[in-house]
Amino acid sequence: MTWLLYGATGYTGRLIARRAAARGLRPVLAGRTAATLVPLAAELGLEHRVFGLDDPVAIRRGLDGVDAVAHCAGPFGGTALPMAAACVDTATHYLDITGEIDVFESLREFDARAVKAGVTLLPGAGFDVVPTDCVAALLAGRLPDATQLDLAFLLGGGPSPGTARTVVAGAADGGRIRAGGEIRAVPMGSRRVRAAFPSGARTVVSVPWGDVSTAYHSTGIPDITTYTAVPAPALAASRALRFGPLRGALAGAAGRLRGPGERTLNASRSEVWARARDAAGNTATATLVGPNPYSLTADSVLRILDRLPGLPPGFQTPSRALGPDFAGTLDGVTVTLAAPR
Repeated sequence: MTWLLYGATGYTGRLIARRAAARGLRPVLAGRTAATLVPLAAELGLEHRVFGLDDPVAIRRGLDGVDAVAHCAGPFGGTALPMAAACVDTATHYLDITGEIDVFESLREFDARAVKAGVTLLPGAGFDVVPTDCVAALLAGRLPDATQLDLAFLLGGGPSPGTARTVVAGAADGGRIRAGGEIRAVPMGSRRVRAAFPSGARTVVSVPWGDVSTAYHSTGIPDITTYTAVPAPALAASRALRFGPLRGALAGAAGRLRGPGERTLNASRSEVWARARDAAGNTATATLVGPNPYSLTADSVLRILDRLPGLPPGFQTPSRALGPDFAGTLDGVTVTLAAPR
């Protein structure tokens, strides 16, 4: 299978490109800037293609002879739909690493077209949202009548520039939850829960995470809240991001971040805690421990690409396409399910 890695010179794109080359894979590297793309392609001995996402004809030309695309150029609110549309039109399988709620919901609108074209659309193929989506599906299997789902995560190692820019953009829109099956806006951090992570219990606050979209499509659970640990000053700052000048300044600062280095990647880890509850008050909980989120993302993307030609067509969530046990097969990941009570 010939696959194209778009956004290859971003932090996560470079990580995926180097790990793919180390595994003997030969993706076509792509992006909009030749000055950064050409040296990376030369370093890894890989083919490269230069094109932007503002010209549909150029995108389709860039996908010529390609079976699948791993789209890693975020924030995805402005990039996912043009690439996904081109993939559907050219019968090219599509995956990305978004965690943006609106992107998942928009890509779901491509489902019928993708099924007709025989194309798999699998957004959220990295830490956003593979671990949380698979844990959600496992809990739904344990508690099939669940009506409420809480998903909490901890991230180690610090963000990349792209992640930071996405967080700044998303925080300006406030919080989001799923209630009664519908996505609703709420103040950032308006809900709190005590999450029993493997490393110790932590109080976490509600944040807009991709599972507000995907966990519902994977499980049918109508009430979903996603959480992480946010220091009080950072939470206050996120509420101030509705003001344009501050948002612009923080977005600029985010772009100057470098992302975690190799030592940090190897030394840091990620954790997930999840709890499902049904109307009778029965609960089921699960935890997940994994490597640094970016390391997990690179491993997950490469493993999904290996299986992509055999996956069902249309819009997919990770657990629907790959099964709820998929996250547990990734390098360094341990999933623990507690008995329902």
